[in-house]
Amino acid sequence: MAQDPFTGDIVQLKGQPTAFRRRVGDWRLFFDVYPEQRLVEVRDVQRRTTTTYRQR
Repeated sequence: MAQDPFTGDIVQLKGQPTAFRRRVGDWRLFFDVYPEQRLVEVRDVQRRTTTTYRQR
């Protein structure tokens, strides 16, 4: 992610222009990308369950 935060299984979260999710096995990384500042801010790392996306 340090070189290119958009590699891998990345999906933009609905209604949130800077928020993305990355799938890594059973885990989900939720992060924001600010390209003008060259910043990737990891917000949360959660294990995939039936309730993972209900809080987003």
